[in-house]
Amino acid sequence: MPGMSKHIFFTLHSKFNYSNLMNTGSYLILRFAVAVSLFGHGLVRIPKLHGFSLWMVKSFEHSVLPPGVVRPFSYALPFAELIVGMLLILGLFTRKALIAGGLMMVILIFGSSMIENWEAIPSQLIHAAFFSVLLNYIRHNSFNLDNLLRKPH
Repeated sequence: MPGMSKHIFFTLHSKFNYSNLMNTGSYLILRFAVAVSLFGHGLVRIPKLHGFSLWMVKSFEHSVLPPGVVRPFSYALPFAELIVGMLLILGLFTRKALIAGGLMMVILIFGSSMIENWEAIPSQLIHAAFFSVLLNYIRHNSFNLDNLLRKPH
């Protein structure tokens, strides 16, 4: 039956949802890209945390933000970047991690504005936009640990 194998192929082919695969695949690539960016920022800053903090406090010495605000933030930021990045890599608490990442970008944009570091703002805006896109299309977040935790065992 030569026509039978062709019939089976077209039946399987028509039932396969390529659009959904493309949406979930695209979402995964974008989620990973943003996640690795944040994770990498945190990972390289933590070993030199004290030096990073000194640099940030010095960068803000002529701003309206007091060192008492900048210093704790400078110590917390690398850990926040690392944690949000790791959560997004794993797809764990994805919605909360995306919101946290977006809020982190808003804070960084505010800080960059306070010291007139206009060169840093485009990158921060791009990250904020990606967080917003990921949050808006979270229904396509199929490859993650969130789904495993939701399913009854």
